[in-house]
Amino acid sequence: MAEPDLVKLTIGVLGGTGPQGRGLALRWAVAGLRVVIGSRDIGRAKKAAAELVAAAGLDPASDTVTGVDNSGCSAAADLVLVAVPWDGHDTLLTSLRAELAGKIVIDCVNPLGFDKQGPFPLTVAEGSAAQQAATLLPDSRVTAAFHHVSAVTLADLSVAEINLDVLVLGDDREACDQVRALADTIPGVRGVYSGRLRNAGQVEALTANLIAINRRYHTHAGIRITGLP
Repeated sequence: MAEPDLVKLTIGVLGGTGPQGRGLALRWAVAGLRVVIGSRDIGRAKKAAAELVAAAGLDPASDTVTGVDNSGCSAAADLVLVAVPWDGHDTLLTSLRAELAGKIVIDCVNPLGFDKQGPFPLTVAEGSAAQQAATLLPDSRVTAAFHHVSAVTLADLSVAEINLDVLVLGDDREACDQVRALADTIPGVRGVYSGRLRNAGQVEALTANLIAINRRYHTHAGIRITGLP
């Protein structure tokens, strides 16, 4: 099967002013993809877009990275990454149901809690954030991916290659292939199909373990899958 041609597509990032969304947007912009930053505050979205253009060394007059509100981002994009805080996840997606209809939605939200003992996964009624997204967006092609990518590493362009596999889950295999190809645009990163959306819960929860590792060893750990060609 031919690899998806992402250059012709627009990548939307809901939560693009936050560390995770901003970092992924930067790497995609450097890779030559068109990116739209979404935010509740259009001013913050435009400011983030301008900063990403500068960081990526792009022509300020280009439209490679733009900033709009969440509704405009969802309407303009072909693939939409959801990188928002868990506590606003359901409300935001419900409000964007119409704009996200027919789109590939990539949920990278990790429902986590924190206490004196460290991070821990929260219980989600639907099973995972991604499954909640699929329930709220019945007309969208929901996938789960990019849970374990360090925002710090993404933002540091002196790290030319990121040693990481991105676990991609979903029930729509073509949509998963698009998301795997999107992961592959970041040097050193490999998108790996990792099962159906019902298995997203343990992938989201694993982020708590990685945070604990990072705190203990003062690093930015990721995931690599062995035995693949």
